[in-house]
Formats: sequence, C-alpha cells, structure tokens
Amino acid sequence: MSVLRLTRFKADPKDADQVLARRAELIDAIRAKFPGLTEARLARVDDESWVDVWRWESTAALEAAVAGAHSMPETPAAFAIVRDASVEVLELIDER
Repeated sequence: MSVLRLTRFKADPKDADQVLARRAELIDAIRAKFPGLTEARLARVDDESWVDVWRWESTAALEAAVAGAHSMPETPAAFAIVRDASVEVLELIDER
C-alpha cells in the first residue's frame, strides 16, 4: 500500500529558486539510491510556506530511504535553506 510523506516548511522568498534546485537534486539522488519513490509534488502555500508530498510504494521503501538519506550530501544541502520543517507520514487509503 502506498504511503505519503508530507513535509511542510518555510523558506525565504528570495531562495525559491534554490529550494527548487536543491529539492530536484535530492529527489534525483534518492531515486538513484533507493527504489520506491513514485512521485513528488511541491506546492507553495504563500510566499514563504511550502508543502512537499512524496509518494512511496510502501512503508518499507520510505523507511529505507529515510534511514539512508541522512548520509547523503544532498539532504543537508536541501534542508539548509529551509526552516520550521515538519513531517507527517500518511497511509493512503483511498483515491479516485
């Protein structure tokens, strides 16, 4: 069953291009090293608030990636320009 990892964060509006670039680098690195990331969607709530939703094939795939991501240089680089990050993991129950 698919799971979603939802990350809410804030970033300075002047860093928007860097948010996009570093996120893309992180996604590419995660996909190269860990199977199971099926989609990643980013939405901006307002000038400084963002919601990033990554869909995983399974909880096991998500957990493996989270455990390994800490040792990848792309992870601290991506999170260095954001603040107030919070994470929720959601089990996808229904979609139509």
